Order: sequence, then structure tokens, then C-alpha cells
Amino acid sequence: MTDADLPKVTDSRVLAAMSHPLRRRLLDALNVYGPATASVLADRTGQAVANISHHLRALGAAGLIVEAPELAKDRRERWWRPVAPAYRWVTGDFDDDPARRVVAEAAASLNLDRQVGLVRAWYAAREGRPEWNGAAFSVDKWLHLTPAELNELEREILALLDRWERRDVPDDGQDREPVFLFTHGVPARP
Repeated sequence: MTDADLPKVTDSRVLAAMSHPLRRRLLDALNVYGPATASVLADRTGQAVANISHHLRALGAAGLIVEAPELAKDRRERWWRPVAPAYRWVTGDFDDDPARRVVAEAAASLNLDRQVGLVRAWYAAREGRPEWNGAAFSVDKWLHLTPAELNELEREILALLDRWERRDVPDDGQDREPVFLFTHGVPARP
């Protein structure tokens, strides 16, 4: 599935549900590590199981995750899996209504906070991970583009990321870890 094939969120209630910081972490954990129980997710996030259960129910009500009963060892155990590997949404799709626009703007802000927070956490902990110091990178560029050219650049970047996501991972004994990568392309002034 390419990024162009991902489900597109246009319901502001779904966008609000998935943008909550802890719920976003839960979606990320389910997508990176696979199906899990509330207990496993509580361990991964440092949260109470009851809190995780509450947020899993909210994600389920929004249609973002579903139960995976086939993974349960007994009827008390509840496993959850994401409905999709990720979602797309465009802030401009919510401009038709002031209330929806506020949700989209808040979601964009929370998303950026999350992205920057992950990068800041890396820099705070990097001394303990010297094997990654030469691999982690950051880049920024100033380009002169039209909106159509920026859309074309986005498609090219997404195609590259899709290729890396879909590649056959060699069974070469190398230790591979989840790597977070994000990019933004926005009009701005230096």
C-alpha cells in the first residue's frame, strides 16, 4: 500500500480522536510493533492499563483500530490491531466549517509537536547510542516552487519512502530498529 492508497480522514471527530497525543502513540506502537493488549501498550508507554484501555476504546469507536480476538489466549485477553498502517488528511479539507477548521489546526499543531518531540528525544539520548550518531541526519533546503511543484515533490518523496517501506528486508543478522523520519514542505520566509 502506497501513501496515496492510505485511507483519507475527512471526519473531524476521527481526526480529533487520532490526534490526541497518547492515542497517536498507541497507533504508532500498534503500527510499528503489531497487535497488542492494553497491558503490553501500558508497558511500552509507561501509562496505567486503565488509561490505555480508555484510549483504545476511543480509537476503536473512531474506527481506527479493531479487536483481534484470534490472538487472545482466553476470553479476558483483548488484543487490538490498527485498521490501516497510517492515514492521510489535508488541513484544507476542513476549511468548510469553522469548528472543523479548529480541529484540523489543532491536529496539525499536535502532530508537529509530536514530530519535533521525537527528534528532540533523540538528541537528548544520542550519547548513549553512538552507533547511530553517524546515521541520524537532518536537512533543510530553501526551494523556489509553485504549489503544483510542491505537490510533485511530495509525490516523489512519498514514492521514495514507499519504496523503502516495501523493500525486502534482508535476513543478514543486522539489528534493525524503528527509525522515525518526517519532512515538511511549507511556504515560508527566511
